[in-house]
Amino acid sequence: MTPIPDPPSIPDPSNDDRDDAVVDLLTRLVAIPSINPMGRAVALDDPLHREGRVGDFLAGWLEARGIPYQRQEAQPGRPNLVARYDAPAARRTLLFEVHLDTVPVEGMTIDPFGGEQRDGRLYGRGACDVKGALAAMLLALARLARERPPGSASVILAMVSDEEFTHAGVSHLVTTGVVRDIDLAIVAEPTGFDLVNRHKGTARWRIRTRGVACHSSTPELGRNAVYAMAPVVMGLEAHARALRRPDLDLGGPTLSVGTIHGGVSVNVVPEECVIEIDRRLMPGESSREAIDAANCAVLETPGVDPTQTSFEPPWIVSPALEEHASWEWLGPLADSIERTLGRRPAVRGVAFGTDAGVLNQAGIPCVVLGPGDIAQAHTKEEWISLVQLCQAVEVYDRLARDLG
Repeated sequence: MTPIPDPPSIPDPSNDDRDDAVVDLLTRLVAIPSINPMGRAVALDDPLHREGRVGDFLAGWLEARGIPYQRQEAQPGRPNLVARYDAPAARRTLLFEVHLDTVPVEGMTIDPFGGEQRDGRLYGRGACDVKGALAAMLLALARLARERPPGSASVILAMVSDEEFTHAGVSHLVTTGVVRDIDLAIVAEPTGFDLVNRHKGTARWRIRTRGVACHSSTPELGRNAVYAMAPVVMGLEAHARALRRPDLDLGGPTLSVGTIHGGVSVNVVPEECVIEIDRRLMPGESSREAIDAANCAVLETPGVDPTQTSFEPPWIVSPALEEHASWEWLGPLADSIERTLGRRPAVRGVAFGTDAGVLNQAGIPCVVLGPGDIAQAHTKEEWISLVQLCQAVEVYDRLARDLG
């Protein structure tokens, strides 16, 4: 069993300007488990799962600095926290958006909550995805609130739940209306400070096959739902191969069967089998058309019995990020980052999805930007570069000042 660390104390605001303040804050954030249950049945008071404990810590951190915020319950035990800095005579408002949840820790070869530092890196679950950027955005916001620089933009910092599974936090954020009149959203994900202006969307759904249970010693008296699922999976594999087409950044549309569950015991012919499908959508693709095409491919596969096969509605559709909405911002963003880091960031697309798709669909221009490398996210020894972590505070602070 993974040991649960004691809750960390709130760092003293007088230390926020120290060079190691962001490292200290990230260490404390990593020490607070906020694992996404990913659809599993987990008790509401389980100390490893959901974002409630990290939400409590962040509320105390903001209160200690006198930064106004509101707490939303996107789902039971799964808060959003929305903090705000209103700049003097601001002409623009930026949304800094970052998620609080992490993926599970099974299989990790390091202490997932230890925050160990070595070789210029900080290790732990969420260090890269995306608590490093969370720590940097918090300290940038605190600096802006403390210094109140003339000419800066106002900043709303939205810290949301459930990005890793259903994007429920950002969807709730949009419906509450607290992100109206946003000029630009900067969504934190590990991009190595490159500007990401397009990415894939996601559609996920289940296909179910039904049979007739009986004793495994006389299987001819029943109908095996797992056997019925076999040609379904083969049909989806063929459909996935047919989808492949090159794309320089995004890699093209993809389909994958991610889970399969069937049967209750080895000595019982299974009555039911269920698979979950992950379909990654290119910008401009219709989720409905993509799902229909996959389901039709299944029904056209030899051996599939339509009387045994049912297709459930999607349980998540997360939109792709379209590039056109943020075009006018790319130059000013790149200029600001270049002034901070001494190098001009690349503008590119990525294959993974983010909350930016939901915000963009709500009419908010978005870019994805943050410290770290996506290759380290979700890994068994997740880490973030300490150099990039410290740079992130300066990048986010400068963006608010330059884009006002």
